[in-house]
Amino acid sequence: MRNPSFFAPLLLGLSLAGCASDVGPTPAELKARWEAQNVYPEGYKRDLLAFMRTYLNDPTRIRGAAVSKPELKSVGQGERFVACVRYTERKDNGTYGAPKDGAATFVSAKLDRYFDSAQEVKALCKDTALEPFPEMEKVAR
Repeated sequence: MRNPSFFAPLLLGLSLAGCASDVGPTPAELKARWEAQNVYPEGYKRDLLAFMRTYLNDPTRIRGAAVSKPELKSVGQGERFVACVRYTERKDNGTYGAPKDGAATFVSAKLDRYFDSAQEVKALCKDTALEPFPEMEKVAR
């Protein structure tokens, strides 16, 4: 019978070889997973209204609301459906300020993220057609 120390280097080599294999998904698999989540958000207006109820200080004082239909746009690692929003809030003194813009991204047909920084919104909503969004002007608390 051989000395047990004879097998130690062999076992060490085999265990290290197992660690060197690539176990994670391939870039093609990751891209396929990302794209599989691009499902058109049929309920995008409903999701936006639910989000705005919590996002706005007073969602009952909105006018000039408009929204775009979701379009696939480049976001992060690939494309996502994006809907752009514009609205004007009433200030505490009763006047209305400048319109505010935002952009919502959707994953698996659900609102995933809302962008409100001017730079991000400008990039996502450039050349996007907006249509009236009267439902947002009628939001109750």
